[in-house]
Amino acid sequence: MTDCTSKSFRLSPLGRKAIEASFSGGSITSYAGVLLLREVDRKLGVTEQLARFLPDRRDQSKVEHSMLSMVRQRIYAIACGEEDVNDHEHLRYDVAFQTAVDRDQALASAPTLSRMENSFDHQACVAASKLMVELFIQKKNPNPPKEIILDFDATDDPIHGNQEGKRFNGYYDCHCFMPLYVFCGDDLLVSYLRQSNIDGAKHSWGILALLFKRLRQAWPDINIVFRGDGGFCRDKMLLWCERKGVEFMTGMPKNNRLMVPVKKDVAQAKLDFEKTGEPQRRFVRFEYAAKKWKVKRVMVARIEYNHFGESVRFVTTNIKGYSRRLYEDLYCCRGDMENKIKQQKLDLFSDRTSCHLFISNQIRLLFSSFAYILIQALQDIALKSSDIANAYAGTVRNKLFKIGAVIIRNTRRVRVLMSSHYLRQNLFINAVQKLVPT
Repeated sequence: MTDCTSKSFRLSPLGRKAIEASFSGGSITSYAGVLLLREVDRKLGVTEQLARFLPDRRDQSKVEHSMLSMVRQRIYAIACGEEDVNDHEHLRYDVAFQTAVDRDQALASAPTLSRMENSFDHQACVAASKLMVELFIQKKNPNPPKEIILDFDATDDPIHGNQEGKRFNGYYDCHCFMPLYVFCGDDLLVSYLRQSNIDGAKHSWGILALLFKRLRQAWPDINIVFRGDGGFCRDKMLLWCERKGVEFMTGMPKNNRLMVPVKKDVAQAKLDFEKTGEPQRRFVRFEYAAKKWKVKRVMVARIEYNHFGESVRFVTTNIKGYSRRLYEDLYCCRGDMENKIKQQKLDLFSDRTSCHLFISNQIRLLFSSFAYILIQALQDIALKSSDIANAYAGTVRNKLFKIGAVIIRNTRRVRVLMSSHYLRQNLFINAVQKLVPT
């Protein structure tokens, strides 16, 4: 960007002191912390691996911005809170972002990035999705786990234009996509964009089968647990789990037949509440088969009675153990996944699916997912003992990425001069020391 001489202007004085201002401060950034993303990315090679899987059909003799630099630019920007391609019209001149992307010139423009997003096909999305699983395996390989719990869940992604694949969903009462997510603890393994006029459990069996195959290849003796809410309680999926030796625990939608075995316990909970005035909670274990099921399965009913009346929830499982432990210690933990999906949408803009092409929106969803992976890796490697070790992406961004700095760049070095009053200097320095080889 061409530097120009800026005229100074006066503001209201401070006592007897005149206040002069001008837009001539040189290269100043609000995102000095993006350099931490650069370091964790260099350590793990996330964007480098991703760029190799994304086809570049341009005439390489005329290419100014490599696929790698554009992928980095887009993912780093999402991590730093810049959700839209249009935001890159000013970010492309930000020296901190240029440095993070390993360039010393202007980055790709918004139209260039838009063309990139619209250039990929289904195979590119499949390759990028496989990479997410491989990164998970690489992360766990030094100390392979004995058991992993795969949490499946779907969410709505409202759309307001004429995007390809636009469908109306009666449950959410809007036109939307319905992406499917798979988490293992804090690790994101799958983010799969789908049309919304489908059963919420559709594709989940196929994805579970692919995950099972790859994870068993990596760790033959690992115990795999499938966990989901009532929307994923499908006989076909449960039968597959039983055949493959996969443990499962899913919610079970309440119905009149399910209530029959627990009527006495509900009545007793009501009597105990009326007698003591204390909320009642109890668990009942029994066998049950839905009309279309070929076999009976174990049900665990959680019965509560309090000032709001009765509340009964059911789960089905093939895991041995006490009913209370299974429900409270295993099933209820899946609720944290909904918070992670909320983080994806609110902090990393996974619902910013405003491209016309469906496959381009899938790429946008994947870019958001890789931004999450980088932030999660930063927390795992460099922020473990800090107060933001388990913070949401938005909190990490506000406390660690949004740092004002003057950047001085010449032929020999780049100097990043951050605020002397930045409150988390020690945390930032310690993170750098853990990320940068000595």
